Amino acid sequence: GLFLPEGALACNIPNYEHRVEQVDMMSAVSTAFTKQRHLLVEAGTGTGKSLAYLIPAVQWAWSNDLRVVVSTNTINLQDQLVEKDLPALRRILDVDFRAALLKGRANYVCPRRFYNLRRRGPRDDVEMRVLAKLLTWLPKSSTGDRAEITLTGPAENNVWMRLSAEDEGCTIEHCAAQMGGICPFYRARRAAETAHVIVVNHALLLADVASENRVLPDYRYLVLDEAHHMEAATTEGLSFVARQREFELRLKELGGPTSGLLGDALRCCTSGMPKTSFKTLESKVAHAYDAITATLLHSGGFFDALENFARDAEVGGDPAYNKRVRVVPSARASSEWEQVEIAWDNLHNTLIPVNDNLTEIARGLSEEDFIESNERDELVACLIAAARRGKDFDERVNALVTQGGDEQICWVELSSDGKKLALRSAPLDVGPLVEEHLWFPKDAVIMTSATLTTAGDFNYIRERLRAYDADELVVGSPFDYANSTLVYLPDDIPEPSDKQGQQLALEQGLVQLCTATGGRTLVLFTSYAQLRDTAQAIQGPLEQEGIEVYAQTGSASRHQLLVKFRKADKAVLLGARSFWEGVDVPGPALSVLVIARLPFDVPSDPIALARRERFEHPFMDYSVPEAALRFRQGFGRLIRSCTDRGVVVVFDRRIISKGYGRLFQDSLPGCQVRKGKLSILPEEAVKWIDGRE
Repeated sequence: GLFLPEGALACNIPNYEHRVEQVDMMSAVSTAFTKQRHLLVEAGTGTGKSLAYLIPAVQWAWSNDLRVVVSTNTINLQDQLVEKDLPALRRILDVDFRAALLKGRANYVCPRRFYNLRRRGPRDDVEMRVLAKLLTWLPKSSTGDRAEITLTGPAENNVWMRLSAEDEGCTIEHCAAQMGGICPFYRARRAAETAHVIVVNHALLLADVASENRVLPDYRYLVLDEAHHMEAATTEGLSFVARQREFELRLKELGGPTSGLLGDALRCCTSGMPKTSFKTLESKVAHAYDAITATLLHSGGFFDALENFARDAEVGGDPAYNKRVRVVPSARASSEWEQVEIAWDNLHNTLIPVNDNLTEIARGLSEEDFIESNERDELVACLIAAARRGKDFDERVNALVTQGGDEQICWVELSSDGKKLALRSAPLDVGPLVEEHLWFPKDAVIMTSATLTTAGDFNYIRERLRAYDADELVVGSPFDYANSTLVYLPDDIPEPSDKQGQQLALEQGLVQLCTATGGRTLVLFTSYAQLRDTAQAIQGPLEQEGIEVYAQTGSASRHQLLVKFRKADKAVLLGARSFWEGVDVPGPALSVLVIARLPFDVPSDPIALARRERFEHPFMDYSVPEAALRFRQGFGRLIRSCTDRGVVVVFDRRIISKGYGRLFQDSLPGCQVRKGKLSILPEEAVKWIDGRE
């Protein structure tokens, strides 16, 4: 009844349209909750899937007095649910339900840490800037969420981390007793514990999994929106990276007898501590400082050895990309890796005393009652956190260097400019983890997205996420693609293997196409290098025609670029990875979508390489389905309402010339598909957009 053309939704939501597809999805989600079944739902663009799962989630949670967690991948969708959809349902539904947004600890300011910074005063200009921002912002904030303020650069973000609620030693009970319930994280957590619907992101959901369910309140029902990201989000959440600069910066922040955290520990004990105890503390700080100095020395040797290993490896690939060298069994047998192991042994043996000394100093301070309690607790928490981070770094790197393992992908990454180095790892297969922590223990898990199927079925996503027992539903889009969308495939352009030829065709084709259409074009790239080259080539000619070119090449954020593009009369927007989804520009401002190349994985990506090796036919069974899912996401940027009309152009001839190209064409809804010469594209595009055919 809610969804009927004259129902409560239509009466309360502007421009609401009755959609059979939305009702079908709502019914399937309701059935999954009541029968405690798992469900995969692909809901085409324009279905209105958020209301289709939120309404049954709210009704189910409220009527049974339990909790449903809704997880998204992007902030945009999270904001839509919290600021638009749930408040609308609170007005419409005859249900007194409670909803809460919960983020990770690092997103909230800690009042205790903020108070301590004010009390002691900022150490430098960076702390002064952050303190000024917080003093201006906090009196007006009801959430204490860092998303409400702007922090610039890594230095200010590092200060924020020291002021955030990211203190693993601080329990809810301790916080309540010490701060009287004013902590923003404490308030958010309490709100979540009493909520019927909790909105989180995939990262926090996976942090809960990694911490054995210590992050979120207990829940048995889960909705995963943007579920096509689940494998990547799980991979990211369980990945590890060791960077020299970050590791050494944390060590230097510990300081010594006269600076940093260790210096603060001595200063606060200068008066009041018995001489004997103070001498003992001085000795421990000196030992810690000596160990830190030795660790910094051996850190350079270790990361130098990793760099030598990466440079000596024979790895081909595009020099525009970072160099990634997998640490496979044969590589571990090399003399270069033997040097890595020797250098790590030296670093490992000096890092252990650092962690031990920090722990001992923290233990000693916690037993002293003459220090002001807030200051002591802050010092102890910082020392314990530093020791915990050091121990985690030691254990993880030691496992990667000395053991490897069949379930972990390990690689060394060197930036294309040769200035940044990292040792990385990621899980090889996330399916068993999703199965163990989501499918098995939860009563009902609903995974939904606009793109879950490949070649018309769920087989690929089922296998990747072990969703073997989940029910399935595909609801199409209410949009009339046959009459709204022309897909044009130029058949006389070079293939990507002819890099220069394809690039020239792309540049010339874009200039002619965008001149004819007056801009109104979004161009999606798989390579930042190609994006930069294209932007440089087309900017002059298009600006002469009064068409602005906005490109993801400078300091402007994705949001800023989209705002400028929407407001411009004539504009072209060039974007890479993050623009393939989440871009919503309805109306004639976006009438042409260009896909520069089919979105295959970067050839040197270690995760893709390792996962492909598990397939008998890796290209067709892994690479093509992955690319097809991304291709469909990109395609979905064009038509955003029932009145939209536009053209999609694919500048990758492989969609015509290769056998697998048919899979990409078949993955699209029933559009008009036309193959033809590049020279007639502008005329064809204008005729279609103007509705003259």
